[in-house]
Parts: sequence; structure tokens; C-alpha cells
Amino acid sequence: MKGLQSLGGLVYSTETGRMCPACRQPVAQCICSQNKARPVTDGVVRVSRETKGRGGKGVTLVKGLPLDNAGLTALGKQLKTACGSGGTVKDGVIEVQGDHCERVMVLLKNQGYHVKRAGG
Repeated sequence: MKGLQSLGGLVYSTETGRMCPACRQPVAQCICSQNKARPVTDGVVRVSRETKGRGGKGVTLVKGLPLDNAGLTALGKQLKTACGSGGTVKDGVIEVQGDHCERVMVLLKNQGYHVKRAGG
């Protein structure tokens, strides 16, 4: 048991899933990640397409949104539904599978965000 504690304790529970190593709560209820302050943005939402590290598969990235984790998750779900594809929210960035830059930009402009196309 001593070796388990030195490695950081419980990592996964069949009851709640992944556990945060810092606050030892389930990741969905993590105290430390919810209190992280988002970096201050310049008010511009940037939409780009990226394939790096994805085996050639393209994803649409949305960066610079002034939202908390819950807001990002909700907006990510709206964007994925509108584009008819999957995706995720990681580290304050919404990823939508596929090349949907134009559609995402129109959807964000309709919601009142100042949107720019980033990258090539």
C-alpha cells in the first residue's frame, strides 16, 4: 500500500471514472481545474484547421473564447451538432472533427463573437 500512495494514490475508480491527482476528486467534479483562471483574451475568437499529430485527419480548432469550462462544453456541443461531426473540448480549445471552418465562423458570428480565420 505504501507504493500506491507514493505514486499519487487512486487514478481510476470503476464508480466515478478518472480521478484528479491534485484534489483526489472525480475529474468531472475536480475542484482545482474549475478554479483555474482562463487567460485574458483580446476579444477575438480564432478559428483554424489543423492536422498535426492526428495522422493526417483535419480538425477545426476554436481558440480565444471568453467562457468557463461549462460554457465551452455547451458551445462545443452546439458546434459539433451543427457540423454533424464529433469533437472535444481540451484546455480551453474546442476541436471539431473535419474541415468546418466556414460553418463554425458563421455560427459564432451569429452568436455575437468577433471571429477571425487563423492559419493558412
